[in-house]
Amino acid sequence: MSETLQTTALTLPKSGSIESYMQSAYSIPVLSADRERELATRLFEQNDLQAAQELIMSHLRFVIHIAKGYSGYGLPQADLVQEGNVGLMKAVKRFDPAVGVRLVSFAVHWIKAEIHEYVLRNWRIVKVATTKAQRKLFFNLRKNKKRLGWFNNDEVNSVAETLGVSAKDVMEMESRLSNQDQAFELNNDDDDSGATSNFAPAQYLEDNQSDLATIVEDANWEAHANKRLSTALVSLDERSQDIVKTRWLTDDKSTLQELADKYEISAERVRQLEKNALSKLKNAMTL
Repeated sequence: MSETLQTTALTLPKSGSIESYMQSAYSIPVLSADRERELATRLFEQNDLQAAQELIMSHLRFVIHIAKGYSGYGLPQADLVQEGNVGLMKAVKRFDPAVGVRLVSFAVHWIKAEIHEYVLRNWRIVKVATTKAQRKLFFNLRKNKKRLGWFNNDEVNSVAETLGVSAKDVMEMESRLSNQDQAFELNNDDDDSGATSNFAPAQYLEDNQSDLATIVEDANWEAHANKRLSTALVSLDERSQDIVKTRWLTDDKSTLQELADKYEISAERVRQLEKNALSKLKNAMTL
């Protein structure tokens, strides 16, 4: 049902503006209490999607009103409204007319919850509120702020007492809200004149793994070394080649005794042959 409800709400226009959407939303009549109860009953008891659509459409103006209260976070108004619409649809789906309250009173929690989640996800690149206390502070700190700048001790204690959190939480959130995100790269409008005001981490952070010259050089050396090793192996007699390969160049390595049994010689003799072969390979690789 939730997927169907999502298609019934008035979506923001792909072309045009948020203003035209608002005009459309405000042109939809507000439902009377009796009509709202009738529609809610039909949805609750009969799963009537037409009733759900009318309930949603008639309350879009209320979502706009709530979304305007979050304009101070610098996020697109259209996105705030759209997230609020998701909350409205969730509220309509769960609304029980037998409770005896208007839908708008029930839906406000769901609308704000969706907008809150959107703000927390998008207001900063790095999350500023993760715990319950921090989330409460994030949305209430500005309301309790009496002046610009940092809080003094009395203000910190007052806010902490009002919101039911510790003074340490208040000071930490105040610090987070006062910081600004730093872009990794310069904007297109910035120049590279070297001015101290125009800098970004991408200008001074080195990524050694992205050094194309080093990558090519390492690849060439590896190919050269492999070629030298293959040539050196060919210079060994067949038995010495087998000993080196089975002792060093395969995943399933042979023991000295296994090779001794294979060639009907002592394990010490295999060790001597291995040592001599490795010495020859080392000399060939260093020429």
